Amino acid sequence: MTKQYNASYIFAITLVATLGGLLFGYDTAVISGAEKSLQAYLVEPLGLSALVHGATVSSALIGCIIGGILSGFFSNRLGRRKTLLLASALFFISALGSGYPETLFFPKGEPSVGLLITFNIYRILGGIGVGLASAVSPMYISEISPAAIRGRLVSFNQFAIIFGMLVVYFVNWEIARGQSIEWINAIGWRRMFASEAIPASLFGILLLFVPETPRYLALMHQDEKALSVLTKINRSEETARRILNEIKQTVDHSIKSSVFSYGKKIIIIGILLSVFQQFVGINVALYYAPRIFESMGAAKDASMLQTVIMGFVNVVFTVVAILTVDKWGRKPLLITGSIGMAVGMFAISALAFNNIIGISTLVFIIIYTASFMMSWGPICWVLISEIFPNKIRGQAVAIAVAFQWFANYLISSTYPAMMEFSPGFTYAFYGVMSVLSALFVWKMVPETKGKSLEEMELLWVKDKKVQ
Repeated sequence: MTKQYNASYIFAITLVATLGGLLFGYDTAVISGAEKSLQAYLVEPLGLSALVHGATVSSALIGCIIGGILSGFFSNRLGRRKTLLLASALFFISALGSGYPETLFFPKGEPSVGLLITFNIYRILGGIGVGLASAVSPMYISEISPAAIRGRLVSFNQFAIIFGMLVVYFVNWEIARGQSIEWINAIGWRRMFASEAIPASLFGILLLFVPETPRYLALMHQDEKALSVLTKINRSEETARRILNEIKQTVDHSIKSSVFSYGKKIIIIGILLSVFQQFVGINVALYYAPRIFESMGAAKDASMLQTVIMGFVNVVFTVVAILTVDKWGRKPLLITGSIGMAVGMFAISALAFNNIIGISTLVFIIIYTASFMMSWGPICWVLISEIFPNKIRGQAVAIAVAFQWFANYLISSTYPAMMEFSPGFTYAFYGVMSVLSALFVWKMVPETKGKSLEEMELLWVKDKKVQ
C-alpha cells in the first residue's frame, strides 16, 4: 500500500531538526573533557575555590533554564524555524567564545577574574541555545510529522542527544590523544569548545532549506504557505486541505490563548512529565557514572570502561524506543520503563546497604539505564511536544522544559550530599520516584498513539467541559 505521506521529505526535515538535539548533547557534554584544564588554567592561578570551579563547570545550566523559559516567547514570535536558527547562532558564538574568551577584551595567557566571567558568559549563551533547542526541536518535528510516525520521529531527537554526547567524547579524546597535560591545559581545552562551531554552522546552514511548520503558519494566518508545506508532506493537495481545515478549526475557535485556556490539568501533566524524567535520577547516572563505579570499588580505568558500556546501552535502547513507540504506544512504554528503573534502583540500594560491590552493581545500573532509554528518555519529549493544543503549545512547552532544567539542577546538585548521608537511601529515593512515575502515567497521562495534534486538542476541550 502506498504511504499517505512523503517519507523521504519528512525524514530530511527531521534530520535537520535533530541537529538541535545533537548540539544539545554536544554542548552539555563538551565540558567533561575540559573541566580539569579549566581548573588548571583559570581557577587555580587566581587562587579561587572549588565552589567557583563547580559554578564554572555548571554555568551552562543557568543558560539552559533561561533558554527553556524564553523558548515559548521566541517560538511564538519568531516561529519554530527562526528560533532554531537563533539557537544555532548561540551555539556558534558560545563555541568560539568559550574556546577563546580573551579575544575581545583580555591579553592572551593572563588569567583574570574578568576572563573567567567572560568565559562563563559565553557558556551561558550556549546554555540558552540548549534550552531553546531542547524545547523547539521536538516541537518542530511534532508539528511537521504525520500522526502515524510522529512518535518515532520525535524519538530521533533523543537519539541525537545521546549521539551528540558520544561524538564529543570521541572528539575530546582525539584532541587530547598523545598530548602533554601542559598542552591540553593551555590549548587543548580551547579546541574542545571551539569544535562545536562545526556542527553549529552545519545546523544553521541546513535550517535555511527547511520550511516553517504548517501549524505555526496557520496560527499566523499564512494559509497558502501552510497548504504548500502540507502538500509536500502528504503528497496530496486534497489531504493537505483537509488537514489544514482541521488545524484552522483549532486555531480559530473562540477559546482564549491563555496558557490555562484548556484547564490546569494539561499544564500539570506537562510539568510532572518533565519533573519525573529528572527525579528518577537519570542525570545522576550519566553525569556521575565514573564516580559511582569508583565509589563502589571499581578502579578508575575500569570505571571509565563501564561508563562506555553504559553509553552503548543508551544508544541501543533509544533505538528500541524509536522502533516501538508508534506500535506499542506511549503509556505502555513509560510504565514498563518505570518498573524497570524501580527494579534497578531498589536492587542497587539493597546492594549498597549491604556493602556488596561487584558485577551485580553494573548489571542493575544497566537495567536501570536501559529502562530509562527505552521509555522516559525519548517518550517524555514525544509527549511534551504533542499533548499541548496548537494555540498554547509554545508557552506550555516552555513551562514544561523550564521545570525540567530546574529539576535537573536540583537532582544533580543534591546527589553528592545525599550520597554522603547514605548511598542506600539515595538509590532507594530514585526507586520510589520511579514507582510514583508509573502511577502518574497510569492515572493521568492520555495515550496519544495514532492521534493527530488536533484530535489531542479535542480531548482537552472535552476534559475541560467535564471539569
